[in-house]
Amino acid sequence: MFEMKVDNPCENGKVRIVLSGEIDISTASEFKTRLYELIGDGTKDIELICDRLSYIDSTGLGILVGALKRVKNHQNNVYIYRLRDNIRKLFRITGLDKVFILEEAV
Repeated sequence: MFEMKVDNPCENGKVRIVLSGEIDISTASEFKTRLYELIGDGTKDIELICDRLSYIDSTGLGILVGALKRVKNHQNNVYIYRLRDNIRKLFRITGLDKVFILEEAV
C-alpha cells in the first residue's frame, strides 16, 4: 500500500507531493492516476518527498519517467528528495539519477 499527499500545492510555482509506502504493480494504476491529476499538463515543477517511500518497482519508475516527460515539455523539472538508500541505488543502477534531480534536503 502507498499513500500520496499534496503538501503546499502550487506554492512557489511547484507542486510538492509526499509519497509513502510501496509503489509496485498492485498500486501503480492508482499512483499514475493521482500523480497525473496533480501535475496536470506539466506547467509546474514537481517536488516528490520520498523519505517514507519504502519500495518502488520498475512500473513505478516508468510512471515517474512519464511524469518527467510531461513537465519537461514545459521546461520544468521533477525534484526527488530524501530517497532511502535502497531506492537511491535503484535510481543509480537504472541511470535515472542522471535524469531526475535527486536532493537530500527540501
